[in-house]
Amino acid sequence: MGITRTLRVVSSAALTGALVFTSAPNASADQVRDDQWALKSLEADAIWKTTRGKGQTIAVMDNGVNANHPDLKGNVLKGKDFIDGGSTAPAPGESHGTSMASLIAGHGHGPGSADGVMGLAPEAKILPIVDDGSRENGSAASIRYAVDRGASVINISQSGSTSVPEEAKAIEYALKNDVLVVAGAGNTGAQVRYPAAYPGVLAVSAVEQDGAFWPKSNRGPQVRLSAPGSRIVSAGAPDNLDGYGRASGTSDATAYVSAAAALLQSKYPDLTVGQIANRLTKTAGMPASEKGGKLPDERYGYGSIRPLAALQEDVPKGSKYGPLSVPEQLKTEEKFAEEIAEKKRESKAQQAESDKEAVILWIITGVLALLLIGAIVLTIVLVRRRKKNRNNGPGAPGGPGYPPGQAPGYGQFPPQQGPYAQQPTAPPQQPPYN
Repeated sequence: MGITRTLRVVSSAALTGALVFTSAPNASADQVRDDQWALKSLEADAIWKTTRGKGQTIAVMDNGVNANHPDLKGNVLKGKDFIDGGSTAPAPGESHGTSMASLIAGHGHGPGSADGVMGLAPEAKILPIVDDGSRENGSAASIRYAVDRGASVINISQSGSTSVPEEAKAIEYALKNDVLVVAGAGNTGAQVRYPAAYPGVLAVSAVEQDGAFWPKSNRGPQVRLSAPGSRIVSAGAPDNLDGYGRASGTSDATAYVSAAAALLQSKYPDLTVGQIANRLTKTAGMPASEKGGKLPDERYGYGSIRPLAALQEDVPKGSKYGPLSVPEQLKTEEKFAEEIAEKKRESKAQQAESDKEAVILWIITGVLALLLIGAIVLTIVLVRRRKKNRNNGPGAPGGPGYPPGQAPGYGQFPPQQGPYAQQPTAPPQQPPYN
């Protein structure tokens, strides 16, 4: 992909003119905040009543971040330089990474943080990664590093003309680990460049203050969202990294989309990155002149982000990857995983049916056992009753009303009296023996 990756288009007013960029940030602080038209357009004040991005880490893959800028102090983590292994602080004149970081997580400074640049997610943290994609494997190592370090979003405000297989694999790795990769479409007015053109990346184009498509923004079927990207005020300037600058490009639009994603992840931590992207696309707005056309549009995608609506509206979760195009390898893995899940569901259903049948069988067995036990008990009771009646019932020897030994049914007459009484007979006389 090489060192030909471009960043953004710096406006002619970046160093002089309306913003009066100086080494003393407070000198232009009020005007800096007033000139942040994107915050008003995105309804930032209302958003911050719901969430400010706390708990989210956004990796900024760029040319370094000035962690000592008054609008970024405390919000920049320790990162890594993948170019020469040095510090993640920018070299003199390299303000692009600081600018992107400030649009995402700048917190202003001074009383009530009323001065300087405010990012859209001012309580998020920045993980600075120095990389320009010039190595043979592009930014693959940087992307994997960001995933492994716990980033929830990877902001790549860079673009190049070459596709690198290792980089595409790293995008897959991020998606598999539920990390959203957001990249700018490019500033050449041509087709979407890499890494925005990779499947799985949330590609972003830029719009102007009136919502119209910024003419230098690249376009193509990969574009999913657009965001403010014209005359954007940010922290850092080529001649004074503690100062401020103004520029245009899809880089700035990318930073705002990354910040919006972090806000949603803060409020909806259970959603996948595809479902986060789904909330952003479902609530995005197209210019009135473009409404009714086929979506996604090659310039606007599904429209310009409306983070407040994405936070508040009732949006169905949608599929795991939402509007993101899915890399072929993940499609295969997802299909395989779905097949396994389906088999598990079928197995569970079969097991549930088997368990149900087993329960019914046990119930039937239990009922039959109870009936058998009842029959046995009843039989024993009846047999004992019969034996008792046979031994002690009416007419039985020794039964009621008869003396023991008396024949049943026959009483003994009392001795006869009167003339008919039988007289005792004298025993017969034996003849004498000689």
